[in-house]
Amino acid sequence: MVARVVLVLGGTGEARRLASVLGGVAGVRVVSSLAGRVREPVLPVGEVRIGGFGGVPGLVAWLRERAVDVVVDATHPFAATMTGNAVAATGELGLPLLVLRRPGWTEQAGDCWHWVSSIAEAAALVPSLGSRVLLTTGRRDLPAFANPELWFLCRSVDPPESHSDNVEVLLDRGPYTVDGELELLRRYRIEVLVSKDSGGEQTAAKLVAARRLGVPVVMVRRPALPAADTVGTVAAAVEWVRRGSGVG
Repeated sequence: MVARVVLVLGGTGEARRLASVLGGVAGVRVVSSLAGRVREPVLPVGEVRIGGFGGVPGLVAWLRERAVDVVVDATHPFAATMTGNAVAATGELGLPLLVLRRPGWTEQAGDCWHWVSSIAEAAALVPSLGSRVLLTTGRRDLPAFANPELWFLCRSVDPPESHSDNVEVLLDRGPYTVDGELELLRRYRIEVLVSKDSGGEQTAAKLVAARRLGVPVVMVRRPALPAADTVGTVAAAVEWVRRGSGVG
């Protein structure tokens, strides 16, 4: 039997778990693709490619060349460009596409969240809420928050290309604990937390800590989901691949 090729667009914990499970399914060959934006990514098991495809034309060519049968987009909820490219490329080739997105976070009693639709909106709102800011949206967003009147703790996996004197960089990678996040907020006297609605347990502890300390949270909404089959769990994605696309 010729193995059917499943491309997993990854970079998330869900993508790694999906690659691991599908790797054990008879008749399936999994290839995981990572964007390459993190210097030392956590790699999934099995075959891995790293780097961009060159937009929709490059992705179409790659899918054709590798005779891919199924594509699962398990990228970060804010990787809108890659998701859009996947929709366009699979549509052009008539390939099945599944989007795997973990659920976003939900406000709890005691939370003080301020929802915004973009990083620019977040940067505009922050000064009205406090002057000492924990920024957890990623190093690439740091320039948008440039404000000499504020102080920032920018937590990211890799360092930003540059930063001003009112920015301290903390290189770290989840998962985080509530106790650790409480200590961090207290030590740096954080008055505002800025986060994307990434969802998941890896980084949710910061929200619990902010709730307990009464720290307001500026939460950036996710991009809209594409018009494609979408599931919220790895188990559902495995079932879709096995049944919905005729694998296994």
